[in-house]
Amino acid sequence: MTRAVRISPCQIVDSEIRPPGSKSITNRAIVCAVLAEGTSHLSGVLDSEDTQVMIAAWQRLGVTLEHDITAGTLWIEGCGGRLADPQSTTPIALTIGNSGTTIRFLTAALAACGGHYLLDGVERMRQRPIGDLLSALRQLGCQVESRNVERPDCPPVGIESSGMTGGSATVAGNISSQYLSGIMMAAPLAEQDVVLNVEGVLVSVPYVEMTSAVMREFGAEVTGPPQGPLKIASCKRWPNKKYRGCNYAIEPDASAASYFWGAAAITGGVGRVVGLNRSSLQGDVRFCEVLQQMGCQVQYDDTSISVRGGKLAGVDVDMAHISDTVQTLAAVALFAAGPTTVRGVAHNRVKETDRISDLACE
Repeated sequence: MTRAVRISPCQIVDSEIRPPGSKSITNRAIVCAVLAEGTSHLSGVLDSEDTQVMIAAWQRLGVTLEHDITAGTLWIEGCGGRLADPQSTTPIALTIGNSGTTIRFLTAALAACGGHYLLDGVERMRQRPIGDLLSALRQLGCQVESRNVERPDCPPVGIESSGMTGGSATVAGNISSQYLSGIMMAAPLAEQDVVLNVEGVLVSVPYVEMTSAVMREFGAEVTGPPQGPLKIASCKRWPNKKYRGCNYAIEPDASAASYFWGAAAITGGVGRVVGLNRSSLQGDVRFCEVLQQMGCQVQYDDTSISVRGGKLAGVDVDMAHISDTVQTLAAVALFAAGPTTVRGVAHNRVKETDRISDLACE
């Protein structure tokens, strides 16, 4: 059966919208809340395949999570880092679809909790690199390995861990910042403080800053710049620096907001996104700065960001830190005078699709 969508071109966009919650913040908040002691209430929770997979995985592990999709809320009874029966040798199998954040965050968190697990996903997931994350976790005393015979640096991932020892580790930064973020969130469970150094140029720096901010909201201590060295305090050494349940509000998704700012840019209209501002946790709000370079006007308020379209000109821009908005820029660039060149986003090739070749194809 063939389905079709009829699209009628509009004239000038002039509207206001509040997008759903940030996927990146939602999945980080879930991990911190699960590893916390006590109950957490998350509001503004995004309902998407990635968040559904994350929630289902923790439920499979016995954690109590009550998700009200209509209200966008999530109640979580934290486990304090105590999950599986350490005496059990039967691995718990978790299927995580094609969610990169879920497999990377869960690999680190479960390795720190201890126990036997097997994480797998769809065929594309078995092509996405995770070897650098596994290497860094082994440096911290975790027993983790790839179970992929054809691609030994990719999932499935086997975990047979007695917990995280701690100490120092070097994490590759040029493929994904999620490796670093995953270890950061797991590190408070280590026996000793954890120091993380970044090897190479770190992509998507704002996401590491986001991770630090979410961790601090739940009581963990993180110090140091995103490029490292980062130091995370062990809650076993410093009980007052453990994760604790809290009420946490998740801001709207800035990547999704980029579509509405882009529509305003293309039509010469106005797109006002409510719930975001210049100091938002998400680096993707800087997409507005790119639109400003192209000829748009941007207005920042305490509770919103507005873009007014203008005569667009092509730009030469490095988007290493806001790579999720490259697709949006590509659509806007078609309506600009002159060429647009995007740099610094080679890591887009190893996301849920090859975003470079697929974008060019479309």
